[in-house]
Amino acid sequence: MEKRLFDERKEEIINACEKLYQKLDFKDINIKLIGEQISVGRTSIYNYFQTKEEIFLALLEREYLKWNEDLSILLERNEKLTKEDFIDTITDSLIKRQTLLKLISMNMFETEANSRIKNITNFKLTFKETVSLLEQCLCKFFNTKEYEAEKITFTLLPFLVGIYPYTSVTDKMKEAINKANFEYKFYTDKEMIKMGLEKILGGIK
Repeated sequence: MEKRLFDERKEEIINACEKLYQKLDFKDINIKLIGEQISVGRTSIYNYFQTKEEIFLALLEREYLKWNEDLSILLERNEKLTKEDFIDTITDSLIKRQTLLKLISMNMFETEANSRIKNITNFKLTFKETVSLLEQCLCKFFNTKEYEAEKITFTLLPFLVGIYPYTSVTDKMKEAINKANFEYKFYTDKEMIKMGLEKILGGIK
């Protein structure tokens, strides 16, 4: 199969998975259901992915690639940035990545655990670029030493894992919070990301 057609069909499968993920839980999505959403049929999926987790891992990799594009543009188009502008820009770039925030919070471990090593390696190469771009931003805009940029980056990335479950509160969760007489502060994802970045970057000028 020619590469262009191969890539188009692979992208169609990933797109179908993403659309289902917007409506259904991870556990309710399977290859049969994804196959019903695409033009080439369920059995053709196995030419590209062996498990549904590999499809989700490809979706996660694509989300990181899109974020990497934003980070690259940030680096290329700015010589200087205030901390406030940097925080606002990173926050806005993450708000567009709702699928990324949901996947890293809810299903990242499962996607890696049930994927082949070559798929995981491709994902790790993309994630490696994300880490590098964040560290480059910190070094360029704040004159941060490399070892400090690494520490900040690996504080920021685990923090992002908690965004989705703390901001996507269901009616059932709200009812339980009320019954527990819990004076819970409901933050939007934008508020929480910005607040976290301000704390994480608080020590740099």
